[in-house]
Amino acid sequence: MKEFGIYVHIPFCRSKCYYCDFISFGSKECLWDKYIDALIKEIEFNKKKIGEKNITTIYIGGGTPSIINSEYITKILSIIKENYNIKPNCEITIEVNPGTITRKKLEDYKNAGVNRLSIGLQSTNNNLLKEIGRIHTYEQFLETYKLARECGFENINVDLMLALPNQKLSDLEESITEVIKLNPKHISVYSLILEEGTKLYDMVNNNELSLPDDEIERKMYWTVKNKVEEAGYRHYEISNFSKPGFESKHNLNCWNQEEYIGFGLAAHSYMDKKRFYNIINLEEYIKNIEENNFEKNSFVEEIQNDDDMKKEYMMLGLRKIEGVSIQAFKNKFIDNPLYIFNKELEKLVNEELLEVDLDNIRLTSKGLDFANLVWQEFV
Repeated sequence: MKEFGIYVHIPFCRSKCYYCDFISFGSKECLWDKYIDALIKEIEFNKKKIGEKNITTIYIGGGTPSIINSEYITKILSIIKENYNIKPNCEITIEVNPGTITRKKLEDYKNAGVNRLSIGLQSTNNNLLKEIGRIHTYEQFLETYKLARECGFENINVDLMLALPNQKLSDLEESITEVIKLNPKHISVYSLILEEGTKLYDMVNNNELSLPDDEIERKMYWTVKNKVEEAGYRHYEISNFSKPGFESKHNLNCWNQEEYIGFGLAAHSYMDKKRFYNIINLEEYIKNIEENNFEKNSFVEEIQNDDDMKKEYMMLGLRKIEGVSIQAFKNKFIDNPLYIFNKELEKLVNEELLEVDLDNIRLTSKGLDFANLVWQEFV
């Protein structure tokens, strides 16, 4: 039976981080009830579309899913389990932020079947956290982590960021060292991407804050990689490290071009060679569902042909440290990627951004620094 993933978007936060360009709102508490009701109707409505596929991952993201009452999360997961074929070992993740978590919420998540937490820390430096608009302190993160362990959560990811405004290499080293001491199963470390339209974008452009230069950013990346690998973590994707066996199934399904459906405002889906997304206006999303106009909430972004799929498969696969398996590519598409992408591969190998052997196509050390240049060859 075909395997499938589910993403659920909770677009609410206490306040919006200065770097965030996701569809989320720092208020709107008055719409929580209506939103959850609409979300549940959307989940139920799509039952026939998904059919009997095996659900292997459920990911609840945001926004800040932990800002809303835990009863909402319990209800969402209950409805999903009633309407879909959930595999016994399904990975069920929820994103949580310090400053929004209580013991009761964690216990409710655990009882509802959540078996993986992703905690947004970003830095152990409280001044840096304040500068990027985070609502919590490092001490609050430690309390959240401690509570999660006490409530029985073992599979925990901790998010960190590098290349933050005014962040020094020593700041990042301290953050990595302290997180490693906690021994989480998974660590994600993302480079800051300055997005137009965010408060941080304006602050940097107005010279209120300054970003580390490219050379410092690369030093930060390799410092993270070396320290985390030395601590026994496997670097399996550009920004992700895990203890053996604790790689994020949700992440890997995305990089392996597996199918998934997104529920909720602005959620994206990939099914039957189509990428589509939900409306981004919160009030319209709710209104359309209340009036049973589900089709008004969904828009097709792309209908792929075989060539599109092959290029995307290469681009996504090269996010993985092991790269693209030549045999896996043949199994999926019949064709050999070495022949289809001969010109692109030759160019990238000559530039020392890729290495190719009989089994895999993968990024080199230099390619890790300039991965965007590699991915552009397959867009």
